[in-house]
Amino acid sequence: MTAKRIAIPLIVVVILLGIVIVFWKAYAPAPIQLQGQIEARQHMVASKIPGRVANISVRRGDRVEAGTEVFRIDSPELEAKLTQIEALETISQSLAQAVEGGTREERIAAARSEYEKALAAEALAKTTFERIRALADEGLVARQRADDTFTLWKVAEKTRVTASEILKLAEAGPRQEARTAAQAGEAATSSLRDEVAELLDDTVARAHRGGIVSNVLLNEGELAPQGFPVIIVTDLDDSWALFNVREDLLSRVTEGSEFDLKIPALDQSARFRVSHISVLGDYATWRATTPGRGFDMRTFEVEMQPVEPIAGLRAGMSVLLEMAP
Repeated sequence: MTAKRIAIPLIVVVILLGIVIVFWKAYAPAPIQLQGQIEARQHMVASKIPGRVANISVRRGDRVEAGTEVFRIDSPELEAKLTQIEALETISQSLAQAVEGGTREERIAAARSEYEKALAAEALAKTTFERIRALADEGLVARQRADDTFTLWKVAEKTRVTASEILKLAEAGPRQEARTAAQAGEAATSSLRDEVAELLDDTVARAHRGGIVSNVLLNEGELAPQGFPVIIVTDLDDSWALFNVREDLLSRVTEGSEFDLKIPALDQSARFRVSHISVLGDYATWRATTPGRGFDMRTFEVEMQPVEPIAGLRAGMSVLLEMAP
């Protein structure tokens, strides 16, 4: 009788305790669970040169390092343009050398010879005029003959002056304006050649960051527009978790705070640190705080960086964050 008196109240207490636990679990607020996904940095490899894709050196899934050749563009028009520019550069260099070299010695010698010839002709014309004038004064020749020889003397004098100026020009060489124009022409063609040569170098596209080739958007033989991303390289070492956090929960997620996130695909949890919170809220995607009144909640993007590298982490994997209700 004593055992029954003790057992019955004990059973009642256990039943009541079980009922209380069941009701507490049924009506207790559930923890808040946020779902996000892993994002990774993507790098678009493109070429500044439009043309036909001549060769693709990688496939999806290949790991590449920075500087690895990934594809090549065939541009025969640009190669022909470079040949034309090189020919123009040769001409410009030759003209510049001719101008900088001054007047050739043969031209200077010819100009000096013409000057000496004009000088001798002037002396002869002057002597002839003086003789004819003396004879004309004595009445031995006509005055018209003296006038003719005077004219011939003045023509010879002007010819000597012209020959003298031509000799000065030949000895002085080209003017400064001609030198400047020749140098400018040479510099312009040289700069144009360097520009086209650099563009030809860009027909070989190289990965500017290391990572895994996640997509190849064109095949060999297809035309690639200027700046079109032919290869996409994903850097899994630069990855983060992205969440859309409702604004009433934003105060619990501050920059620099750390959380343990569950990664179902890897069946493990890892430590993440909040690295960025968007400064602008997105459109309302949640229900109103109170139906019929209140305001619509907006969401903010929150990025979390893994504290330590996580093996096997890939972009697109889901991550779960549990918060107290």
